Amino acid sequence: MMRAVAAAYALFAYVLFLGTVLYAVGFVGNWVVPRTIDSGPVGALVPSLAIDLGLLGLFAVQHSLMARPFFKRWWTRIVPAPLERSTYVLLASLALDLLFWQWRPLPAPIWAVSGALAGALTGLMLLGWVVVLISTFLISHFELFGLAQVWRHLNQRPIPAPSMMTPLFYGFVRHPIYLGFMIAFWATPTMTLGHLVFAIMTTLYILVAIQFEEHDLVVLFGERYLAYRRRVSMIVPLPPRGP
Repeated sequence: MMRAVAAAYALFAYVLFLGTVLYAVGFVGNWVVPRTIDSGPVGALVPSLAIDLGLLGLFAVQHSLMARPFFKRWWTRIVPAPLERSTYVLLASLALDLLFWQWRPLPAPIWAVSGALAGALTGLMLLGWVVVLISTFLISHFELFGLAQVWRHLNQRPIPAPSMMTPLFYGFVRHPIYLGFMIAFWATPTMTLGHLVFAIMTTLYILVAIQFEEHDLVVLFGERYLAYRRRVSMIVPLPPRGP
C-alpha cells in the first residue's frame, strides 16, 4: 500500500511539473495562458521589480539548494529516498507556479520587431524548448523527474550506480538543457523590461548553478568528467576538442 501511495505521489508531482512547463512556454512567449511575462496588473517600477527579483530568488534558492548532495543527505532523513527527487520536482514546480501567479509585468519596451525577423525569433524560442525536452530524454527523463526511482521502489528493484552519459547534444555542449532555456528566454520578438530582467537573472542563475553542478559531477565521476570538461564546451555548442 505504501509503495502504491508513493507511486501516486510521484505521478502527481510529474503531472504538475508537465503542466508547469507548458505554462512556462506560454508565460515566456506571451501565448494563451491568462498571466504572462508581459500581462497582468502593472504597478510602480520599484515595488514590482522587488517582487519579481524576490520570486526569482526564491526559485533559485529552492532549485539549487535542494539539488546539492549535502542537502539530499539531510533531506532523506525526513523524506524517503525514493521520493526525494519527486519532492524536489514538486517544490520546484510550486515555486515556478508562485512566480507565474505573482509576477509583476514591467512593460517598458527594450526592442520590438515584426515580419520575418519576429517569426525567426519565435521559431528560435520554440527551438530552445525543444532542445530542453530532447536533452532530458537523451539522459534519463524519468530518472530526472523522479518516476524511475519510485518505479524501482514499487517493484523492489535496487537503485543502479550513477552512470555518465554524453549522447548527441552532450557531445557538443556539456549543459544542453541550460542552453535550451537560455535560447527560449532570450529569443523574443518583443523584449520588455520585465522580460529582460527575467532573462538576465535566469542566465546569471544558470551560470552560477553550472559551477555547483560541475563540482558535484567531478566528485561523482572524477577524472572521467574532468576529461569530458576539457573536451566539450560548457554552454556554447562547439566541435569537441580532441578525440
